[in-house]
Amino acid sequence: MNKADQQHLLHYLPEVVAILNVDEALKTSVRSVELAFHVEELLGQHSRIEERTLSLQLDEFDERLRYHRKEIIPGWQQLQEVRHKVLERWRDQLRLEEFRPRPLSSFVRNKLISESYLPIIGDNLAKQMGTAGEDRRTDQSGLLMMISPPGYGKTTLMEYVANRLGLIFMKINCPSLGHDVTSLDPEKAPHSTAEAELIKLNLALEMGNNVMLYLDDIQHTHPEFLQKFISLCDGTRRIEGVWRGRTRTYDMRGKRFCVVMAGNPYTESGEMFKVPDMLANRADIYNLGDVLSGMEHAFALSYIENSLSSNRCWPPWPLVACRTFTDLRILPKARPWRIRTSSTTTARPSGMKSFPYSRK
Repeated sequence: MNKADQQHLLHYLPEVVAILNVDEALKTSVRSVELAFHVEELLGQHSRIEERTLSLQLDEFDERLRYHRKEIIPGWQQLQEVRHKVLERWRDQLRLEEFRPRPLSSFVRNKLISESYLPIIGDNLAKQMGTAGEDRRTDQSGLLMMISPPGYGKTTLMEYVANRLGLIFMKINCPSLGHDVTSLDPEKAPHSTAEAELIKLNLALEMGNNVMLYLDDIQHTHPEFLQKFISLCDGTRRIEGVWRGRTRTYDMRGKRFCVVMAGNPYTESGEMFKVPDMLANRADIYNLGDVLSGMEHAFALSYIENSLSSNRCWPPWPLVACRTFTDLRILPKARPWRIRTSSTTTARPSGMKSFPYSRK
């Protein structure tokens, strides 16, 4: 027997010594079993695979399996428990559940939104975050600013967009900041409410990816505070922030991060709200009232579309759900009690009553 064979049989030595020690106290039987074998033609980068071949020793494999079950698996389970506790603690501390976008259950994506608002929002977000596919821009820049009187649904619309894009919706309530806040440092906030909003703002910068930073009612803030976002709008996509008392420079290039500002044309004192020039030159500013020019029909139709989910006088929801928006848009063009089911695009299910405004 050569030295290679002797080296190969050395791992059987403890078992041989044990059998000699027990002698006849333990009954044994001799069986012919192949304890060593090779599995060939394997693909992979595992450390035990050499030249596409895995060598196994049955007794040695059983020993490794026993160690894996008694040491590795319990250790992995303990690690997962500790990890889960740490995540839950930080989730509660950072209040992450509050930042998930929750669109209103009564929100209706009507024709007015699809044809007027979403195109301008989509074009700007494509500039800030890029688009999917090979045509994605590398020079990401810009900022979306929407100006309109209260009640136009700016916040509701952007929360819906954030939900559909899978983004964290970090809403900053600018009236809580007031005109006294000119820095992003929470420690320099004049009161606790402003400090909490600045912490949320810096948390959004710290997250960096998959975040929509939404500043609401910016007419209540100081122009110097808004100017902090100028460098975030140009090609550098950098902004200075403060996290846990340390000043940091956040680089948003190549990240799914966007900034949206919303405000009213007038301040609380009745004066005209003026956007800082340097910020206005870099932002896409839309007056939602001007956007609706020429969309009078879609604006009027939105009242009917919104009533589908909120008006109790409308037919039961199953009757509406089986129809398309094309059917609904026939309604304003027709005279009352003259719409027939044959003119709609979706057949009425059997056994279902006709609409109240249909008459045969």
